[in-house]
Amino acid sequence: MEHAQLAEVAALVGALGAVLALITRGGIFPLTGLALLGLATGGLGWSLVGDDEISLVFGDPQGVGLVAIGVAVAIALAVPLARNPTAVPVALLAVAPFRVPIQLGKEEAFLLLPLYLVIAAAALALTYRILRGERPAPPPFLLALPLAAFVTFVSTSFLWTWDERAGGIELAFFVFPFVAGLATVARSPVASWLPRALLVTLVALGTVFASIGIWQAHTRTLFFGRDVEVANAYTSFFRVTSLFKDPSLYGRYLVVPIAVLLVAILVRRGRAIDWIVATGFVAFLFVGLFYSYSQSSFVALFVVTFAVAIVGADPRTRIVLLACALLATLVAAGVAGAAIGGRSAKDVTSGRSRLVTVTLDTFQERPFVGVGVGGQPRASSEIVRKGSPSRNASHTTPLTILAELGVVGFAIYAWLLAATAWALLLVSRRDRVFGVGLAATLLALVVHSLLYAGFFEDPLTWGVIGLAAAALAGEQSSDVAEAATNDTASAAPELLAH
Repeated sequence: MEHAQLAEVAALVGALGAVLALITRGGIFPLTGLALLGLATGGLGWSLVGDDEISLVFGDPQGVGLVAIGVAVAIALAVPLARNPTAVPVALLAVAPFRVPIQLGKEEAFLLLPLYLVIAAAALALTYRILRGERPAPPPFLLALPLAAFVTFVSTSFLWTWDERAGGIELAFFVFPFVAGLATVARSPVASWLPRALLVTLVALGTVFASIGIWQAHTRTLFFGRDVEVANAYTSFFRVTSLFKDPSLYGRYLVVPIAVLLVAILVRRGRAIDWIVATGFVAFLFVGLFYSYSQSSFVALFVVTFAVAIVGADPRTRIVLLACALLATLVAAGVAGAAIGGRSAKDVTSGRSRLVTVTLDTFQERPFVGVGVGGQPRASSEIVRKGSPSRNASHTTPLTILAELGVVGFAIYAWLLAATAWALLLVSRRDRVFGVGLAATLLALVVHSLLYAGFFEDPLTWGVIGLAAAALAGEQSSDVAEAATNDTASAAPELLAH
């Protein structure tokens, strides 16, 4: 990794930018935070790709032209977003899943380039609104404080990470851009049509992905994922990836729309035609999910389906559901025990038990502050002296955080999850369907991250938190405006009396 000192400075600059973008209440300070996040991302990107790649981009007319086109597109997208800021969450969601394969230095990387472009446009639109005198409501402290604390600690841990390259990738391509996106979503007004628009966008994306996945299953064709192709050659079933590199990531983007549709069916309880249409989409998305053969996705689907059913059911039905869940758990445990026999835990869990062990060994190496952002795979590889870093990645978000950030970072992570859960409860009290839909999405992501990881690397996670912040900020603004109106009305008789 070139320019290591530049990368360390950029990480600290990004931490400061996150604090300003999330916590400050003025006009210029959030904009300064967004600018610092952009600078930090650029500095880390420079250190990752090296001087040669940078010179190719900015020293070659074709590279300069591509950069100019990107800037022009971002400005063009910023115009409608500035005029209609309520559309910012929908625009970000529409491009969130799409990863573009590019050559990053000597490696091929799948980057969220469309999402980065829309985040830049949303930041420009927010800048324009603030400079014109608008003062969007900031994220509530309930979410802003744990978010700022978590991002600050993650960024600072880059100073002692065991893998500077992996840590730089984590900050430059996930944490810092997603913080900027969250800051713009949190300062966007929430319109009455937004929940329906988000639902339609999610289902449309899931339908496209499922259609491609079903086609791949019947034609035995994959677009990406050389590793999956090799694995398919040795199995009796054919796993598909749709437009993704990994079947589990593809499954995640089908579980989430299914979860939201279940909320619309079981919690909203609209017209019969709405129920029939939603059920049809759920069935189609499930068919696409089936061909992923993703165990983590099916576990997440089971948990979120049960949770939504509990929320939408009456008290008597909840008792029946809990009894059925307990019975199913006991039966599954019995079947699993019979199937395990004398096999080892490593064999039964397909190597996951070993990953848990090596990750806990890494945690014990630095229990207080961890081995730094992105450092767990390399640290585990060096500690156990076996396998490459990629073969020692924990694939479990809580364990990864425990190893990379220690007990301090894990405590902040738990604080953030608890604050988000409480915020979603407050949102659901104001708008039950919207709040439960966001909660179902977050639950699916949390459960999926227990078996596949990628929790903070998924823009949907940050989007849920941003939407909860926007809903609470809008509610607080309405309460303040209503209080001011009442004060004015009560003062009017006194003025007339004089």
